[in-house]
Amino acid sequence: DAPGHRDFIKNMITGTSQADVALLMIASPQGEFEAGIAKEGQTREHALLAFTLGVKQMIVCVNKMDDKTVNWSKDRFEEIKKEISDYLKKVGYNPG
Repeated sequence: DAPGHRDFIKNMITGTSQADVALLMIASPQGEFEAGIAKEGQTREHALLAFTLGVKQMIVCVNKMDDKTVNWSKDRFEEIKKEISDYLKKVGYNPG
């Protein structure tokens, strides 16, 4: 487990370097997802670090779909799925 807070990046790197597979939790609420996927966002940073450290399998989970800004929206889920898949392809993963 590697919390998303920047103070824990060292712990994230240590744990990830020993992992066979990673679990990437994506926050779906408006603003939270956008912050994570932004150029300096932690979602991008964690995915890139995981691949660089040799983790070739990643499970992606979209969390907080019950948030009032999302309300279980399939459109929001598909938007997130597309953006994450596109980014993971650029990193080197093969999203299925």
